[in-house]
Amino acid sequence: MSELPVAVQQTLLGPTSTQQTVSGIEIPVLGYGVYEIPDNLTEDVTSRALKAGYRHIDSAAYYANEKQCVSAIKKTGLERSDVFLTTKIMPELVGEGGGYEAGRAAIQQSLIDAQTSYFDLILIHAPSGGKEGRLGAWRALVEAQKVGEARSIGVSNFGIHHLEELEEYIQNGGGGRIEVGQYELHPWLGRSDLVEWLRDRGAVIEAFSPLCRGTRMDEPVLLSLSEKHKKNPAQILIRWSLQMGFIPLPKSCTPKRILENADVFDFELGDDDMELLHTDEYLPCSSDWDPTVERD
Repeated sequence: MSELPVAVQQTLLGPTSTQQTVSGIEIPVLGYGVYEIPDNLTEDVTSRALKAGYRHIDSAAYYANEKQCVSAIKKTGLERSDVFLTTKIMPELVGEGGGYEAGRAAIQQSLIDAQTSYFDLILIHAPSGGKEGRLGAWRALVEAQKVGEARSIGVSNFGIHHLEELEEYIQNGGGGRIEVGQYELHPWLGRSDLVEWLRDRGAVIEAFSPLCRGTRMDEPVLLSLSEKHKKNPAQILIRWSLQMGFIPLPKSCTPKRILENADVFDFELGDDDMELLHTDEYLPCSSDWDPTVERD
């Protein structure tokens, strides 16, 4: 087994505790993911999450529920500025025939669909589509940030080769900084090389599918730690993510689980616990979809 990655030390007071991007934007350390939540349910469950204390919502154009996320904010009586809202440019729009123009169009459409004047974070959803598309899309994000349509920008699902390509573009005058990297991350997919690359450059790291889409809840190590800390396996996984210095984005449509997933700030995993959860495995939830290894 390789050496356990060093976790980021942070004081976790609650769902509204934050990490700061290199541009000074504060991101709440616990997010609520809305991937694959039907649009007719999104407003209700997101409202429940906000009432439970979440102040960070992770959406995307591809999810087709940006509008419902903003509606939930209004429904709960919160100001738009009270909630950190993310969207992502659809992968198809950064490919052939895409890039800058398609990226700008996608951002404008998301602003219209969500009925908001800005997003707190806009990400390129995936590196699919080739170099020209990726770099053109990045240019669109940089422009959106300059005009106030995006407070911060970043990427999702980029491999190190994609990140280095983008870094070279930025250093040669492309503008912007990679403020956030969002990836599938959990004990069975630690991506230590990507984490190290991003952390060395001061990027905030977000973790989607931190609960492994529920496929690992019967793991003996989780059941053992669950018993030890009197917390359920999902709470153990979210706590692992927090102590690794990630921003986890758990998703649930179940009211009880929405509450439980936020109830992770009254206990701490010890060094031995973290060691037990460390693996060298590389097991994405979807074995047929891992854009980080795409070579185009």
